[in-house]
Amino acid sequence: MNDSLSSERRYQSGFGNEYATEAAPGALPHGRNSPQRAPFDLYPELISGTAFTAPRHENRRTWMYRRQPSVVAGRYEAYRQPFWTTGGDRETLVAPEPMRWHPIPFEAGAELDFIDGIRTLAANGDANAQSGVGSLIYLATKSMDKRAFVNADGELLIVPQHGRLVITTELGVLDVKPGEIVVLPRGIAFKVAVPDGPSRGYVCENYGAQFRLPELGPIGSNGLANARDFLAPVAAFEEENAPYELVKKFGGSFWRAPTKGTPFNVVAWHGNLAPVKYDTVNFMTIGSISFDHPDPSIFTVLTSPSDTPGTANCDFVIFPPRWLVMEDTFRPPWYHRNLMSEFMGLVYGEYDAKPGGFKPGGASLHNAMVPHGPDEEAFDKASHVDLKPQKLENTLAFMFESRFRFIPTAFALNSASLDQDYADCWAGLKDQFKPD
Repeated sequence: MNDSLSSERRYQSGFGNEYATEAAPGALPHGRNSPQRAPFDLYPELISGTAFTAPRHENRRTWMYRRQPSVVAGRYEAYRQPFWTTGGDRETLVAPEPMRWHPIPFEAGAELDFIDGIRTLAANGDANAQSGVGSLIYLATKSMDKRAFVNADGELLIVPQHGRLVITTELGVLDVKPGEIVVLPRGIAFKVAVPDGPSRGYVCENYGAQFRLPELGPIGSNGLANARDFLAPVAAFEEENAPYELVKKFGGSFWRAPTKGTPFNVVAWHGNLAPVKYDTVNFMTIGSISFDHPDPSIFTVLTSPSDTPGTANCDFVIFPPRWLVMEDTFRPPWYHRNLMSEFMGLVYGEYDAKPGGFKPGGASLHNAMVPHGPDEEAFDKASHVDLKPQKLENTLAFMFESRFRFIPTAFALNSASLDQDYADCWAGLKDQFKPD
C-alpha cells in the first residue's frame, strides 16, 4: 500500500460511477464477476449497498478481489464504547428551545483513536428501521494501528474541523483535510490516521437511504456539487499480512474480533459502491442577484431521501464563502420556525447570523418548530448597514438537516460545553413597532 502520508495520491473521479481499478495489472477478471478461478488466485467478494432488486439507477454494489475473504475472522466479543449511541432515546425529555455547544475540548491525557474518540451529541430514528441519523463529533489523539472498523448500522459522512485525516479503506486510501468531506459506505472496513496529531471534526451517521446528489430542478444541468469533483480511491493493499483487531458496530452495539491478517487486502475492485471525498471549494453556490435571502436548500451538497418526496431523512448543507449582492434585503438568515430539524457546525471562520457566539468546532441544535435566527448584534448590523456587494470569506458552516426531531444524548446534556445562556443572544431584541 502506498505511503499513508503521500502527497501524490491518485484518485478516480465521479459520484456513483462504475469504477474499475487494480493495484496489480491483470487482477480484474474480464467478462464475468466470479470466474472459477480469479486472476492470481484471488477471492472474489461482493458487497451490496442496496437490495439486489433495487431500481437500476439506485443499485449500489462493488466486486472486490482480495487475498483473503472477510469471513476469515475470529469470534466476536462485546466491546465497550458508551459515548457512541444509536438513534434517539425517546425517554429523554427535550425542551422545545434552541441549544448550542462550545467547542468540546480534547480530554486531558486521554489517548483515543477515531473509534474511541466518537461522541454522539444528538440523534433520531432507528438504525434497525433504517431511518434517521446521528450527529456526532470525533476527538482523535492517535492513529488506529492494526485496528479496523466496520459500521453495519449506516454510512458515515465525516467533516474534519481540526487536523487532517488519512483514511485507509478496503478499496483504497483517502487524504482528507478541513474543508473537505468524506462519505464511507455502510459495511466498508476502514481505519483512520491523524498525521497532524489531535484532530477534531463532525460525523453524520446515516441510518437511512444512502446520500446522493440532489435534483437540480429549475437550476438546470449545472450547479451546486458536481459529480466530477467527487474523488474515489484507487485499489491499494497492505503487503504485510499482519493480525488486526476488527471492531464492528452492529445494531447499536459494538463488537470486536481478532483477524489473522489485514482486512486491507483488496488487490482490485470494480463497482459503484465506494468511499468518496469532496472539496467544498468546488461547490458552485447559487444565490439571489435581486432581493431576499433564498432558502438554505440551495446549499445542499448531498441528500438522503425519505419515503416522503422532498422531505429528507437528512440533507447535508454547507454555507461556504460567497457573494451577497441583494438589494433592499436583510441579508443574514431570517427568523424562522422550520418543519425540518437542524444540527449545525462551524468548520472555520464566522457564521454571519451569529458572529460572536458560534465558534469553530462548536455545534447548535434547532429542532422542528423551534424559533431561531440572527442574534441581536447580527440583526442590528444587517438592518442598518449600507448595502453594497459583500463577499463572505474565510467561512464554512454546515447543517445536518432532518425531518426527524434530534434527541440530545446524556453526554451532550451534561457536557460542560453546553451553552446554558444561548437564548440570551436574543434577549435584547425589543419591540420596535412604530405605527404612523
